[in-house]
Amino acid sequence: MKRVMVRYKVKLEQAAANEELVRAVYDELHRTEPADMRYATFKLDDGVSFVHIHSNESPDGHNPLTELASFKAFQAGIADRCDEAPVVAELHEIGSFRFF
Repeated sequence: MKRVMVRYKVKLEQAAANEELVRAVYDELHRTEPADMRYATFKLDDGVSFVHIHSNESPDGHNPLTELASFKAFQAGIADRCDEAPVVAELHEIGSFRFF
């Protein structure tokens, strides 16, 4: 199982577009219901910082998120939307309560 957190900051004028692209990913996730993964996205109080948390629970490491057309569209323009590029950090759980 691999859990990662991605955080980044978009340009103010790109915040709504970024949120729309993220919502498209969730629309596709709800339609396709891929197994063996959990995913959440949060927008911080500043309105331009985003945090994504992804848990890939596939025994073979296959990540269905990266195969979604909507996720590919989201990733395609991320560099142009960002003021601060995405930073990926692997998460090592110490404890949780009803989180994953």
